[in-house]
Amino acid sequence: MTNVKTKIVIIGGGTGGIMVAARFMKLRSHMDITIVEPAETHWYQPAWTLVGAGAYNMQKTAKPMSELIPKGVHWVKDKATGFKPEENKITTANSGEISYDFLVVSPGLVMDTSLIEGLTEALGHDVVCSNYTNPEHTWEVLQKFKGGHAIFTQPTTPIKCGGAPQKIAYLAADYFRMHNIANRTKVTFATPGTVIFGVKPIADSLMKVVERYNIDFKPFYSPIKIDGPNRKITFKHIGPKENLCVVNDDGSTDTLGAPDEITMSYDMLHLAPPQTAPKFVKESGLVNAAGWLDVNINTLQHVKYSNIFGLGDVAALPTAKTGAAIRKQVPVLIANILHLIKNNTLDKKIYEGYSSCPLVTGYGKMILAEFNYKNEFTPDPKLKQMLVFDSTKEDWRLWMLKKYGLPYLYWNKMMKGIEV
Repeated sequence: MTNVKTKIVIIGGGTGGIMVAARFMKLRSHMDITIVEPAETHWYQPAWTLVGAGAYNMQKTAKPMSELIPKGVHWVKDKATGFKPEENKITTANSGEISYDFLVVSPGLVMDTSLIEGLTEALGHDVVCSNYTNPEHTWEVLQKFKGGHAIFTQPTTPIKCGGAPQKIAYLAADYFRMHNIANRTKVTFATPGTVIFGVKPIADSLMKVVERYNIDFKPFYSPIKIDGPNRKITFKHIGPKENLCVVNDDGSTDTLGAPDEITMSYDMLHLAPPQTAPKFVKESGLVNAAGWLDVNINTLQHVKYSNIFGLGDVAALPTAKTGAAIRKQVPVLIANILHLIKNNTLDKKIYEGYSSCPLVTGYGKMILAEFNYKNEFTPDPKLKQMLVFDSTKEDWRLWMLKKYGLPYLYWNKMMKGIEV
C-alpha cells in the first residue's frame, strides 16, 4: 500500500480521530479520508474512574474499532511511525508511506512509567494500582484494603483528565466510610500542584470535600521513587521550604530543616503514571520544547506547516486533556480545514480552551468543573435543564450525568459526528 494518496489523513482512532472523521463524513461525504490506527478496541476511558470504584462495568467501556470507523472512511490498521511534512507524507510500520493534502494528528498520549524509579516494576502488582492502566485492579485493591495508609498521587508531567487522581481518592475515602474502616485509615492526596484545582470556585468546594473525608492534602509533593517490595514511596518537595510538613510516626511534625525528599509507607497506592506524547511524535520536528505537538492554541493549526492540524491529548494546549476539550476542538479544526480547502484561509472560529472535569466526590455525588484557558469557570447553560443551578456544588444529578448521560452522548452523538 505504498504511496497511497488521500485527501485527509487522521493519525489516531481515539476520541479526536473518530470525531473528526465522523464529522467530516457528515458534512462532506465525498471526502477521501484515511484513519491510521493499530488498535482493535476503542475505550471510553472517562468511565474508568467509576470502574476503579466498582460503580461501572469495564466491558461497557469498550467497543470494536471497526464499529466506530465511519462508513466510507478507509482504515489503515497500522502504526504511524514518522512524518515527512515537506513531502506531505507520513510513514507507517507496515503500510509504507501515506500521502495527504491535510494531516490531522490525534494519537493521544502514552504512559511512561520509566520516569518514576521503580514504577515499572511496581505498577499493577500487590497494592500499587492505577485507573489509568487497569481500573479493575484498583477495585480489587480497594476491596481487599482493611485499613492503614492509602496514598493517592500524580506526576509532574501533564496527564489526561487531571482530576482523576483525586476522584479515586474521594471515592476510596467514601468506600472506607461505608465499610467502617475510615477510623483506622489515613488517606493522603499528594500532588506536585500548588492547589487542589486551578479554578477557584471549584477548589473552594473540593477543599470542603477534603476536610469532610479528613484527607491529608499535600501540595508540592512530586513522586520520584517507589519501592514495591517494601511498600514505600518517596516524594521530592518542590515548593517553598516553609510549606514542608512531615508527620512522624509518633504523630509529631517536622518542619524546620526537613529534607527535600520524604518517604512514606503505604498499604494502598494509586497514582497516575507520567505521560508523554508518543515516541514518533516526540522525536519529530513537529513538537515544541516540552515534546508536545506544536499547534496554535486557538486555531489548532501547526505553527510551521499550514496543512497539519492537531487536537486532543497530544496537542500543546494549555488546558486540561479531556474528551470534553476535544468535543469543542473538533468543530474549530474542521471549520478551518474546510475554509482552507475552499478559500485558502482559516475560518474565524477559534478554540478558547474549553475543557471540563467531572469531579466525582463520592458515591452518588459530583461537581462539574468547566473552564477555559484563563481558568475561568464557564458552566454550560444546559445544566439548568437538569435542575443543576450551581455545578460547583456536589449534586446527585451530576453523578447521574457522569454515569449515564455522558456515556450515552459519547457513543451515540460524539462518535457519530453529531455536535453536542
